[in-house]
Amino acid sequence: MTENRTRYPKFHLFLLFIIIAVLVWSLIKPHRYSSWAAEGIPVVIGLIIVIATYRKFPLTTLSYIIITILAILEFIGSHYTFSKVPLFDWIKDEYDLKRNNYDRFGHFIKGMAVIIVREIIIRKTQIQKGAWLFLFSFSILMMIAALYEIIEMLSYKIAKGTQIAKGFLGMQGDRWDSEWDMTMALLGTIVFYILFARLHDKLIKRMQKKDD
Repeated sequence: MTENRTRYPKFHLFLLFIIIAVLVWSLIKPHRYSSWAAEGIPVVIGLIIVIATYRKFPLTTLSYIIITILAILEFIGSHYTFSKVPLFDWIKDEYDLKRNNYDRFGHFIKGMAVIIVREIIIRKTQIQKGAWLFLFSFSILMMIAALYEIIEMLSYKIAKGTQIAKGFLGMQGDRWDSEWDMTMALLGTIVFYILFARLHDKLIKRMQKKDD
């Protein structure tokens, strides 16, 4: 997998096309437009920032693939709400589970974002490898995960427990939901850092060579 800016822009456009297609689908008769707005608008804002900075600060293709996966997960969740995604309702019924676990799955997959954080740290600071790189990447992502849980809690308090707030919070009667979400994010961060760090290093080195 060679990082080549003359070769990959078409692939990047393909990823953008997939995101837009899923975005449009998610807006067609969602479970509730207010719930979609709570989950989907922050993702759209994030994507706009990524697109706006594409020329000045292009990321590795691996990071763009991760962004695509995370955006798709969020748009699916915002369409159905995270507690009512059909596939995970089927899994719940098939295996006699107590809850729809799409949000737990989503928080685990969000651990992939540690690679994006890692890339920014490598390219914008003097931290290039080793335990400190992992520690800072891990800590920043876990801070973001905790901040998101705080925002969910505040939105619930401000909306005074309305259906919109319940859909956004997605606790499904589990008082430990926030703790489980952060635990899944923690596990995902560690797993995906281990899986992708070596490949990520190679892609960054190739990008840096082309910039020299």
